[in-house]
Amino acid sequence: MVKPASHSTESELREQLEREGLHPARWDNGPDAVYGVHDHPYGKILVVVSGGITFSIDGGKRAVPMRPGDRLTLPPRTPHSAVVGPDGVVCLEAHTS
Repeated sequence: MVKPASHSTESELREQLEREGLHPARWDNGPDAVYGVHDHPYGKILVVVSGGITFSIDGGKRAVPMRPGDRLTLPPRTPHSAVVGPDGVVCLEAHTS
């Protein structure tokens, strides 16, 4: 599930996740970085702070382009891959059970 973009700062996005009882961590990648197909035993909530990234889910059948403020929730064991955009990406990520 993707929630639409907002125009919030990184600290505002972090505070929003923390108000939900989550513990976000920041990560970033340079332009055009590629993550192969993988999954996690935990759920993931990702919020783009800057730049862009496109996730591929549903066996590559569904592309989910994300820009600043967009939020993606991945349930546990959801296979996904990703390609970082030409400007790199900064995200906040929180894990759920």
